[in-house]
Amino acid sequence: MCGIFGYLNYLIERDRRFIFDTLTQGLSRLEYRGYDSAGKLSYVVWAYANFGVAVDGDTEEEVMIVKQVGKVAALRKLIDEQTLDFHKTFISHCSMAHTRWATHGQPSPINSHPHRSDPTNEFVIVHNGIITNYKELKTVLEKNGYVFETETDTECVAKLTKYIYDREKTNGNLTFTALVKAVIKELEGSYAFIFKSKHFPNEVVATRRGSPLLVGVKTAKKLKVDFVDVEFGTAAESGEGISNASEPQTIENNFLSPDGGHPKLQRSQSRAFLSEDGLPQPIEYFLASDAAAIVEHTKRVLYLEDDDIAHIANGELHIHRLRRDDGISSSIRSIQTLEIELAEIMKGSFDHFMQKEIYEQPESVVNTMRGRVNFQNHKVTLGGLKAYVATIRRCRRIIFIACGTSYHSCLATRAIFEELTEIPAQLELASDFLDRKTPIFRDDVCVFVSQSGETADTILAMRYCLERGALAVGITNTVGSSISRETHCGVHINAGPEIGVASTKAYTSQYIALVMMAIQLSEDRTSMNERRNEIIDGLYRLPGHLKEVLSDDAKLQQLAADTLYKEKSLLIMGRGFQNATCLEGALKIKEISYMHSEGILAGELKHGPLALIDENMPVILVMTRDSLYPKVQSALQQVTARKGQPIIICNTGDNGISSQYKTIRVPQTVDCLQGLINIVPLQLLSYHLAVMHGVDVDFPRNLAKSVTVE
Repeated sequence: MCGIFGYLNYLIERDRRFIFDTLTQGLSRLEYRGYDSAGKLSYVVWAYANFGVAVDGDTEEEVMIVKQVGKVAALRKLIDEQTLDFHKTFISHCSMAHTRWATHGQPSPINSHPHRSDPTNEFVIVHNGIITNYKELKTVLEKNGYVFETETDTECVAKLTKYIYDREKTNGNLTFTALVKAVIKELEGSYAFIFKSKHFPNEVVATRRGSPLLVGVKTAKKLKVDFVDVEFGTAAESGEGISNASEPQTIENNFLSPDGGHPKLQRSQSRAFLSEDGLPQPIEYFLASDAAAIVEHTKRVLYLEDDDIAHIANGELHIHRLRRDDGISSSIRSIQTLEIELAEIMKGSFDHFMQKEIYEQPESVVNTMRGRVNFQNHKVTLGGLKAYVATIRRCRRIIFIACGTSYHSCLATRAIFEELTEIPAQLELASDFLDRKTPIFRDDVCVFVSQSGETADTILAMRYCLERGALAVGITNTVGSSISRETHCGVHINAGPEIGVASTKAYTSQYIALVMMAIQLSEDRTSMNERRNEIIDGLYRLPGHLKEVLSDDAKLQQLAADTLYKEKSLLIMGRGFQNATCLEGALKIKEISYMHSEGILAGELKHGPLALIDENMPVILVMTRDSLYPKVQSALQQVTARKGQPIIICNTGDNGISSQYKTIRVPQTVDCLQGLINIVPLQLLSYHLAVMHGVDVDFPRNLAKSVTVE
């Protein structure tokens, strides 16, 4: 939801303008994650003063924090207004930036990140996540004389860092990594942090738990090895913690270790970052919540895992962990190559990312199927599932767990899953699943669907199921995400980067990935051969059908202007495979255009929703041809009997629809795939309504692309 970005260069000369531009460009790439305020901090050999104070470029103990509410463009403008020497160059420096989603404290400059420990900025941090025990921390810190200037949970962490540092600095051997270790052991909740301090100049420590963080590496020469060794701690866990912070400190109850010594994290030379002569080489590092902020600088990245502590100093990256005995973490972090291209995260000739991504669907669905569907032999092979197909076929039940649009993709495909595999399929909203503490068994298969692979509730549900021995399958669009790494197996939907906050092409690609999964799991059932072949033929025709719908965009724009633009509410009805289409279409309209919209199962019309129908209530009825068509006709009659004037989504050539109704005509395909076609007009309607209302389509208020907090 928030986004953090860091930039560090070592033995590479960069001027102040380049540094500012790199940071603000990084923030602009993270805007789609959701934000309401933006802040940026630059430690350029500590050459900045507090905001509003003249710069003294010769001192190492000054820092400038720039904060602004609104878009990154407003932050850029504020930076340009500063009286700085933008041509001043620095051979090495560290900096970081942040876009903020308000979880604690109203959107305002003071509540924007970075947050500081004190007025002299001894410690400054940026944070993505939520600290759930911040009130307890704040109470103890206030008792120790700390005064808070914001309403945020993150400020508690900055002040806690200073509190521990002040208590331990007299020992003389406190390292930055050990200090951060002591801090995070006191925290509950989720986080990705970047720490910087004038007490540890030209060093940065980053750590994560539950929120994504990756490190990009850029060098002129090839790295000696394509991995970084993990260095494991040897000290025991801290004993008593901050709850005793108001008591006199003794050697037995300090933060860093129960015996008063300092935990020494084993340190070895980082093999990857040395030149051929054994000396550190010129290097740049980019830290970010999302690969989209890094790809224009470098494609070489490594993904931090939960509880990793990354320390960057003197051009070297070291990754530490508190303990070796977690039973999960690998002893290395591989440096991987990003597959995305810069052009994929640019709008091109389109006005908005959402518009571009709607129009990309004929290509994105092909990318989802490429190399997986043999249309000639009517066979589907998902390599990520191949080793587990037999296990999944033997399972007690399949449980689909997701949130929002991803949940709708599961709902859209549940019926075909049960039909083809004859395995009971259960749907769960991740947050509700966790609230109920749902029973999970070792012979369950749990499928976790998330575009980003970092959805907090879905990740927590995944870990809950893994602890109980279930087989975990991940369906995600993001290579290297938490879900892709922590599940036993899975499918990357390969939809390409999706920047618009409202999901469009990821929905259709998730839908197809789940259909392909159902086909592969049912291939041992010869009685389903004809049905499988029919679906695969439908998948082959799908790109052409999507192009046909997109060609009617101008008609949909006119329909939105003439019929829906001035309305305050909208009902969307359907049943069977189209129930998910109605829910997803209603979600798109409400989140993008801010019009109240509700998706209704047509079979439930008489159980309450019919009371809303009159001549003033706009209704969209999804009425494409399938086995439930006669029942949807009954719903149409119920609506028109109450003087409703429905807009009907129906198949091209369906002469059973009276000419008195306004219609949206779409191609006909296999019933279980029809939702892929029917959703596109609703996506386009939501887009046009948003534009007509003057809404920022790609960044709707109060919403985030990656919901990385509960």
